[in-house]
Amino acid sequence: QVQLVESGGGLVQAGGSLILACAASGRSFSGYAMGWFRQAPGKEREFVAGINWSGTSTYYTDSAKGRFTISRDTAKNTVYLEMNSLKPEDTAVYSCAARGGLVSTNWSTHQYWGQGTQVTVSS
Repeated sequence: QVQLVESGGGLVQAGGSLILACAASGRSFSGYAMGWFRQAPGKEREFVAGINWSGTSTYYTDSAKGRFTISRDTAKNTVYLEMNSLKPEDTAVYSCAARGGLVSTNWSTHQYWGQGTQVTVSS
């Protein structure tokens, strides 16, 4: 079992920045690919960013490219999502997730999930 706990969400003005953190505990964290997903009210959950188990490969949805950066600190068992130039359309509940194997944009393939953290971007 892997337990995931997100932090760092909040209210920010458009153009601002936030750093989300996802702390893992339980089984070895290093063997899992990690992903950040988000879900806005009335919308489906969507992939935002992913990172492979070694941290050497990262993936982003088009809307996140150039603005968001995913990283992981294996020593701290933590994955981060740095979000810059935030827009109102980034408003959502952001959740981190873990899966064995390769990074996937499909949320249903992830075995472990955090509880989510709210990000609200005001215009």
